[in-house]
Amino acid sequence: MTYADIAAALPAHARTDISGVPFPRIASGKVREIFDLGDALLLVATDRLSAFDVILPDGIPGKGIVLTQMSHWWFARTETLIVNHLLPDQAGEFTRRGITDQDLQLRAMIVRKLKPLAIECVVRGYLVGSGWSSYQKTGEVCGHTLPAGLRQADRLPAPLFTPTTKAPKGEHDAPINDAQGAAIVGDALYAKVKAASLELYAFGHERARAAGMILADTKFEFGTDAAGNLVLIDEVLTPDSSRYWPADGYRTDCSPPSYDKQFVRDHLLAIQWNQQPPAPHLPAEIISRTQEKYLQALRNLMG
Repeated sequence: MTYADIAAALPAHARTDISGVPFPRIASGKVREIFDLGDALLLVATDRLSAFDVILPDGIPGKGIVLTQMSHWWFARTETLIVNHLLPDQAGEFTRRGITDQDLQLRAMIVRKLKPLAIECVVRGYLVGSGWSSYQKTGEVCGHTLPAGLRQADRLPAPLFTPTTKAPKGEHDAPINDAQGAAIVGDALYAKVKAASLELYAFGHERARAAGMILADTKFEFGTDAAGNLVLIDEVLTPDSSRYWPADGYRTDCSPPSYDKQFVRDHLLAIQWNQQPPAPHLPAEIISRTQEKYLQALRNLMG
């Protein structure tokens, strides 16, 4: 699909609950709903939005569509680097399974059943966020010692692989080092995951730069099939899993504006919300500006 097709299909109101799907729902996350198709899974991205690990009462209309279509775009371009979880011929799969609702098709993926790895694979290319906070205190980022004198938002000498645990719902993921990661998934698989993550980040950074954006950091998720082969799963290189900056506005000594929900975070901090449920409703302007950020990232990539 073209960017214009996707933009024209965005709903007027956020779709935060997925109902009417005639398949068993087996999991519900902050954004995605997972349904069991028997021989495959149906992953549906809602328009839900979370901040500070709390799901907000207001979603961003069409956000799930943007995330899904951007993932499709990246999956198609990275399949020469690593196999992904998508079943081929998504349109045919929807037809075969009687999924005819266009909105659902645009926000859903039909994927193979795989065993997800028990770690999340984060790659950082720039010194920002929690990495910058850690560097100021210790000179390190997730156990990696960095040169002295780096500034906020500086490009790192080399991208860092900084995996985390997958915490139970309601808890926070915790950074782990290489030894801890290898202990969780095994030495050989960990080495493959680390190499694949760094290669995917390098590819994404180059393609994003060509689209006028900087990929500051990102998170990948992987699974394995019955034969133990590594597979890229979930979403990939979206504004929910990645920090993108406008390349033409990039500078150091600050946290550059990003193509994500930063407007929401800034608003919630400004009103001094205590970051505990229930979350407050969002003003229409904040919702609109956040939607535009997601759309701008997609527009930059797709043209």
